[in-house]
Amino acid sequence: MDLSLVAIDKPEDLNLILGQSHFIKTVEDLHEALAQAGGRLRFGIAFCESSGPRLVRRSGNDPELVRLAVANALAIGAGHSFIVFLADGFPVSVLNAVKSVPEVCRIFCATANPVQVVVAETEQGRAILGVVDGGAPLGVETEEDVADRKALLRTLGYKL
Repeated sequence: MDLSLVAIDKPEDLNLILGQSHFIKTVEDLHEALAQAGGRLRFGIAFCESSGPRLVRRSGNDPELVRLAVANALAIGAGHSFIVFLADGFPVSVLNAVKSVPEVCRIFCATANPVQVVVAETEQGRAILGVVDGGAPLGVETEEDVADRKALLRTLGYKL
């Protein structure tokens, strides 16, 4: 088995969801779940089919985000993995809808941070073992940091 790191190629402020699914229907069901989220959400989806023609299946409402999703799915190359890129919206607003898609088995990460995907390769194919999402902690929050965190959540409308 060979291990490698695949860096997700994306603009710094673009959000992504990386997960694993189990069926070709994933692409259409993810598209419907994201489209029903409402608002101005733009998205691109790519899904690595792992049997039959083994194509990267794709969908979305923004051609550039679809292109980016396809390029990253090809770089990862792990069967039954999917990647979603989001603009004008955040994963927290759609994550439960994505997780409720019947074909979705797991979510590896949902972030705007730099991401490295830990990939194992065998004679059969490739698998995602995990992700490196952002950087390691630099310390523990102070009381001032707690106040700043709480203020930010209220400013963004996530807490009252």
